[in-house]
Amino acid sequence: MQVPFLDLKAQYETIKDEINIAIQAVLESCAFAGGPFVEKFEEEFADFCNTKYAVGVGSGTEALWLTLLALGMKEGDEVITVPNTFIATAEAISFTRAKPVFVDVDERYYTLDHRLLEAVITTNTKAIIPVHLFGQMADMDPIMEIAKKHDLFVIEDACQAHGAEYKKRRSGSIGNAGCFSFYPGKNLGAYGEAGAVVTNNIELKNKIAILRDHGQREKYYHNFIGWNARMDGIQAAILSIKLKYLEHWNNKRRIVAAMYNQQLCELDEVKHPIEADFNKHIYHIYAARVQYQQRLIEILKNKNIHCGIHYPIGIHLQKAYKELGIIQGKYSISERCMKEFVSLPMFSELSQDQINYTLSEVRTAIKDSKR
Repeated sequence: MQVPFLDLKAQYETIKDEINIAIQAVLESCAFAGGPFVEKFEEEFADFCNTKYAVGVGSGTEALWLTLLALGMKEGDEVITVPNTFIATAEAISFTRAKPVFVDVDERYYTLDHRLLEAVITTNTKAIIPVHLFGQMADMDPIMEIAKKHDLFVIEDACQAHGAEYKKRRSGSIGNAGCFSFYPGKNLGAYGEAGAVVTNNIELKNKIAILRDHGQREKYYHNFIGWNARMDGIQAAILSIKLKYLEHWNNKRRIVAAMYNQQLCELDEVKHPIEADFNKHIYHIYAARVQYQQRLIEILKNKNIHCGIHYPIGIHLQKAYKELGIIQGKYSISERCMKEFVSLPMFSELSQDQINYTLSEVRTAIKDSKR
């Protein structure tokens, strides 16, 4: 039996007719860059996130970058985030010429540990980017309290958290802005690159909308130096179709995760993901911690079960950030997770046979990997 890490074709087959009609509508209207399909999706996605506004952009990275620019980040500023995330979070900071400053994560949920925040805040600190990792939101209330105390912006990196909730509030709706990626493998994925920013602040929304379109409020009149970061009409039309199914797909992921948890909790060698009492986890990634990471992945691959590691090297140890001068051991929990995380197959179309086969082989592989 084959168990892919992700199966985009299986999802496409369930909505193929609707997708083809949506793409044909864009082709016939020729609204390829921005336009009515993007505006429609922006309204729908803002409503989904329980925010007033959404701005469609070209990627999740651009969502983070343009939000930071719109909030005034510049050279000499510092922005706090975590080291155990995809590098895009830090790249967005660096491209404003601000400096990324890291804090370690909570060992139970792998999101920003708010207890460490105030120790790294300086007079140069301007913003905090909590990352809602793997589909679970960070503990936002204490983060917001600290931000308010020190007059800091909070930008939610919700690129893995489409529809996740914190105390019944949707991801992206709590901070000054929330940033999303619609990379194809996300819970809400486009068929190419796309992203969005959600916010309740009309001034922030307007500035991001100008920045994404070469800094122009109207054609050929440029208020700022901006960028070409518009969302494609085809991607917006596809996302509008897929958004209708997102709650259903997220719930199916939660069912798969519950089945994984039920059996993995019996294994002393495995720490399965823990959902915080105050959260609704939507399991973009199902990352368990194991003692024999590489050996386990190798054994499962030989059984045609494909897994991943999120993430094998923390941002602070990447060659791209060597100028920060951060030595190994600085962020002990994040670094421990790098060596222990194994991401099991996780997508809403996983069959019961695939789930059962994966769990059976994981149990066997755990025993074999100790030899």
